[in-house]
Amino acid sequence: MTDVAANGAGDNAPSFQIQRIFLKDMSLEQPNAPEILLVQAEPKLEVQIDIQASKLDTDFFHVTLIGTVTTRIEEKVLFLVEAHQSGIFEMRNMPDDQIDPMLGIACPTILFPYLRSNIADLISRAGFQPIHLAEINFHSLYEQRLAQSSAAPSESDSGIILPN
Repeated sequence: MTDVAANGAGDNAPSFQIQRIFLKDMSLEQPNAPEILLVQAEPKLEVQIDIQASKLDTDFFHVTLIGTVTTRIEEKVLFLVEAHQSGIFEMRNMPDDQIDPMLGIACPTILFPYLRSNIADLISRAGFQPIHLAEINFHSLYEQRLAQSSAAPSESDSGIILPN
């Protein structure tokens, strides 16, 4: 028997568990193919990451990390990939002031390797060199967003401060 169980504190101790990680949605568009595939120029890459979070019930949260990769040649889109990597996370007995950081930092950090892998795989299967997204410091992004929201109050009613 552990000390926590012996003291009876285990029932009220905060806990965080991953219930499920899944690919919610993924799309690939090549709007200017096949003509653009013959253009010999250096493609320009743009990556956007967004986070959405919602409460499923008292202890369960749904977090989605959205990645959009757009590659252009001479201002025309070569390909565009959008992926929604989701997870269901259980947070029991978590203090209210710790839930937002968990949703804005911990959950996206867990989901990001799956998102990165799925995006690289789809791009490769489409016939292009895979793009491996660079690591993202979700803690730093969360702190920046927190600072921005304290300077200019947001109209969001979710209370979750997440990076754009």
